Amino acid sequence: MNKKLKVAIAGHGKMGKIRAACIEVHPDLELVAICETNPQDNSFSIPVCQDYKMLMEYSPDIVFACTPNKYLPEIVSYFLSNQVNIFCEKPPGRSRKDVEMMLMAEKNNPAVKLKFGFNHRYHQAVLDAKSIIDQGRLGKILWLRGIYGKAGGNHFEDGWRNKREFSGGGVLIDQGIHMVDLFRLFCGEFDEIKSFVNQSYWQMEVEDNVFALLRNKQGQTAMLHSSATQWKHKFLLDIYLEKGYITITGILSSSRTYGTETLKIARCVYDEEGYPLPNPDETITYYEDDHSWKMEIDEFVNSITRNVPVQVGTCLEAYKTMLLIEEIYAADKQVNFTKSFILKEN
Repeated sequence: MNKKLKVAIAGHGKMGKIRAACIEVHPDLELVAICETNPQDNSFSIPVCQDYKMLMEYSPDIVFACTPNKYLPEIVSYFLSNQVNIFCEKPPGRSRKDVEMMLMAEKNNPAVKLKFGFNHRYHQAVLDAKSIIDQGRLGKILWLRGIYGKAGGNHFEDGWRNKREFSGGGVLIDQGIHMVDLFRLFCGEFDEIKSFVNQSYWQMEVEDNVFALLRNKQGQTAMLHSSATQWKHKFLLDIYLEKGYITITGILSSSRTYGTETLKIARCVYDEEGYPLPNPDETITYYEDDHSWKMEIDEFVNSITRNVPVQVGTCLEAYKTMLLIEEIYAADKQVNFTKSFILKEN
């Protein structure tokens, strides 16, 4: 590529800063403008505006939407209708209706690309696990177990992510959605769901713990715990198959609080009668470097410059994941889903 693609960012919070750092070192991208309604940094060397529509004055080829969930459908639809490619952070809005709005905008503007940031699919441990499973070396998947938890943090209750108007929900839609998306990556769609949606500790209008059981038509079961009371941050994905298991522990995050990303693989060992013996030997791989942010941006740039479909994080995939999130919320019959995820019915 000879000419760099011009990039603008709508929202310069945590994710906007992460994306800006990746864009600034990308050989094919040039950051030309930022929209931030409450700028905390006065050292910008590029224009900063407070209305995302003003970004069009800088003729961007790509816009990264990094705002609270509430504003994503409007921003995505606006730039698609103006023939600007857009990369949207997860979760894709607050509800299925938000994603349906973006699906319609995408359908009406087929010449531009839309991608959602389901970043965990690009982590090397996940990529390696998927490759092993796809090769069939350990047989078919029997069940999954996923734990994704954090401790909250300073002023956790006050953040926009825990205000239903802005986020659509609590820890499940904010963080647990990554694990739900990985469940779908490995096992496809789930049609039977049981859940408990709890407010266990934090005084918020949204949930701080979700326990869910999912089962698909193939009989594969996935167990999920998404938590904001995991005082020691934890990422765990167990994948048990017919001939062994794969475990991913830790996830390389911007905070580095989840520990080293690790992939464990074990093949079943059988006794003389053909029954599996416990505690097989494990092969362990440690991952010290996180290339996931770069990889997903590279894939998006490639889809634009070569005019090929987005491969990971499509709007349709985002919609299916959001449907599953809503179904997990709704499966707890004691939760009044139409008002608040943690308000109990009388």
